Amino acid sequence: MLLQDIKTDQLRIDHWEMQPDQCWAVMARNGSGKQMLTGVITGDTQLKAGSITHELSNIGVLSFEAQQELYEHELKIDDSDFMDRLDPGTTVRELLALDGDVPTELAFLKLEKILDRGYRLLSSGEARKAQLAQKILAKPDFLILDEPYDSLDISSRADLQTFFAQLLDQGNTRLLFLFNKADELSDWHTHVAVMERGELIIQGEKDTVMADPSLNALLSFDPASLPPWPKDLPRQELPDPLIKLQEGKVQYSETVIFEHLNLHINQGDHTLLTGPNGSGKSTLLDLITGDHPQCYGNTLDVLGFRRGTGESIWEVKKQIGIVSPGLHRNHRVPGSALHIALSGFFDSIGLYDEPSSQQIDHAKQWLALVGLEESVSVPFKQLSYGEQRLVLVARALVKQPALLILDEPTQGLDDINRHRFMYFLEHLSSQQRTTIIMASHRLDERLPLFQHHVDLS
Repeated sequence: MLLQDIKTDQLRIDHWEMQPDQCWAVMARNGSGKQMLTGVITGDTQLKAGSITHELSNIGVLSFEAQQELYEHELKIDDSDFMDRLDPGTTVRELLALDGDVPTELAFLKLEKILDRGYRLLSSGEARKAQLAQKILAKPDFLILDEPYDSLDISSRADLQTFFAQLLDQGNTRLLFLFNKADELSDWHTHVAVMERGELIIQGEKDTVMADPSLNALLSFDPASLPPWPKDLPRQELPDPLIKLQEGKVQYSETVIFEHLNLHINQGDHTLLTGPNGSGKSTLLDLITGDHPQCYGNTLDVLGFRRGTGESIWEVKKQIGIVSPGLHRNHRVPGSALHIALSGFFDSIGLYDEPSSQQIDHAKQWLALVGLEESVSVPFKQLSYGEQRLVLVARALVKQPALLILDEPTQGLDDINRHRFMYFLEHLSSQQRTTIIMASHRLDERLPLFQHHVDLS
């Protein structure tokens, strides 16, 4: 594949050639143009100048953007309002057009337990696996993998790396990886290109590129570069425990997600949730936030309110900040980055209330803290996936909540922004005003502040 003198509104590539015996990885920070590059290769992005030459007939793309499109399609065909039960939508079996068992080449994905579940009801990691299976079954001759390991548990990541190595050995499918974290490179990656602000600024053999001192400078995070932390906002006192769940259980038909789960979290009990994909981490967090219908069938107290006793969901949520794949999926409304950040004051998806000048100033400060001070007026949907996640981080923190619920919060973030976010958590814990509950698969996100651990394995 040869890209020559490529120019679009947001992308410029003078010369880039990928040989069939090479396995390339493109390293790029959030907002650097990975999605635009994918569009150029697939032909979905119109060129202003230049040419792309290849003999490929079937190009597949695995990305969070493609996942979002499928999710939104499922919402459009949701008939739950016209049925006497929840419409599961398209099942994984239907998505993959399977009549029988899972093909042997997909055995490593362990899809059996989710084959007959609706795609819309899957966890983020499960949806990722289903999308990958769909792409593999299409037998592409070129597969673009945009952050393929994000949202997957440690075991699934290892299985996927092994599968990619086997795929490369077979030689029938060429692979192009798009990464924002250097630690996701594998031994079998031969070449690396680095994107910054829509340009390939470095390219060549992996060892040479990764040793380039300019790359290290590009990916390094310096806390001293952050603007001042916003002033504390007033907040009412809350009773302990913040969360109390007794004999918690969630079940879909015959499938029990978890049962006999007891949880007791006081103020300052920063808690880490771990467990494989599908073990119930997101489900447990949705119970706490009130976004899961079975929260009312459990004995659950949140911020002093017993679920199902006539409490106002808004009275509870005004003390909670949330970052999750589900919340990200549901942000399909119009509005700028500033509007979305401001909506955190009102716990709404979209901005429908008139914010005060103080709230506007506070939201702008948080957007500056997450590195988006120049994107305040940019429509949320025009931002990259990682930049959208940063806006949602600002939305969660803008009111400095008493309880911060985080479900794979660094999904889609590059190394700099991931370390930036970890710094935020450490700073919040030092202020002793916010209690943090976080679900994560990454070992390097098990910060010392998490003195409590719930393993849902």
